[in-house]
Amino acid sequence: MYPAVVHVSPLSDFQLRVSFANGEVKKFDMKPYLNIGIFKELHQKEMFESVRISFDTIAWANDADIDPETLYEGGETELL
Repeated sequence: MYPAVVHVSPLSDFQLRVSFANGEVKKFDMKPYLNIGIFKELHQKEMFESVRISFDTIAWANDADIDPETLYEGGETELL
């Protein structure tokens, strides 16, 4: 089981800073997803920046979401 997402912040260049319940913070690159289905709408800055916590992961105003496993495994650990 993967840790739940507890905080998310949009960054420049379609990056996200994602904090997990286990204390880890990772940077996740959304660029590889931006040409797939509902994620295409995230090219709009306002839509990308609408990211929020939804249950134990993240979602956007257009109802796009990503599994916490994808965020955790695909994120690059940030040293704070």
